[in-house]
Amino acid sequence: MIGIGVTATYFYSDHMKKTMLQDLQKQTEAQLKTVQQSYEQQLADMNKKLDEMQSKVDTFNQLLTFTKDNASDKTDNSNKLYTQLNEVKKQLNDLKKKMDLLK
Repeated sequence: MIGIGVTATYFYSDHMKKTMLQDLQKQTEAQLKTVQQSYEQQLADMNKKLDEMQSKVDTFNQLLTFTKDNASDKTDNSNKLYTQLNEVKKQLNDLKKKMDLLK
């Protein structure tokens, strides 16, 4: 009788141990899944911010290049040409007005 009680206690404790391990494994898997989803979301957010930052850096580099080109006397890019063309147009309009006054 005592042997049956000891054996039953052993099997019951073994069953409880397996049940607790299974529950613990399920909880661990759920927590890992939550952590993984959080990590993936943070990674996606970081990639989005990185893309935005890259866009801003590219724009800033273009602005620096534009400023450098306009500051240099050796370059004659389209922006300088456009400014010079506008100045020539203004001078031409002034000359036309003076010609009209002379007529």
